[in-house]
Amino acid sequence: MEKRIADLIANLKRRNIDGIYVDSKDEARERIKQLILKSATVGISGSKTLDELGIVALLGVSGYEVFNQYKPGISREQSLQMRNLGCLADYFLTSCNAISEGGEMVFFSGYGHRTSGIANADNVIVVCGLNKIVPNLEQALKRSREYATVLNCKRLDWKSACLADGLCHKDICLAPEYKRMCCQVLIIESEINPERIKVIIVGENLGF
Repeated sequence: MEKRIADLIANLKRRNIDGIYVDSKDEARERIKQLILKSATVGISGSKTLDELGIVALLGVSGYEVFNQYKPGISREQSLQMRNLGCLADYFLTSCNAISEGGEMVFFSGYGHRTSGIANADNVIVVCGLNKIVPNLEQALKRSREYATVLNCKRLDWKSACLADGLCHKDICLAPEYKRMCCQVLIIESEINPERIKVIIVGENLGF
């Protein structure tokens, strides 16, 4: 493990957050299955990283009870119900938009279910590729606003103000003219409950 990752894990530990390094997506999937009790419920956030891992489908076929708001064939009302249940699940599975080398994590949310799940769940597992590690909190916010959000808006076809030039225009990116993705911003600087938050750092680039 390189010094940069070792230092990040040490800084997460200082913040009462467990950092776990794995080399590959395969190892990440196995570690997630090991961390989640088979009898537990699992909430998820929308995430390109989780999509690339294929972890939601894997948990489903492995017998875990996953509140999957993106399950094909469900209605919008059922999807909203799944989101609400997911916020209060035993485990909440997500990815950050960025993480600083000092261990601060940034999460953006459009509707608030993502930030609510991270804040409320008894156990939170954050999966993070190497591409999301930046030097400091300022760069983490910049990456989240001007890189991750832009690509997610393009992926989901959201009409946000940042689509024009890739820059954040938060002062004008307001309804009804725009559909804004970064309505809520959660910054985790520390955690009061030991072992509640675990960060799996994957030795590959994942997601946006």
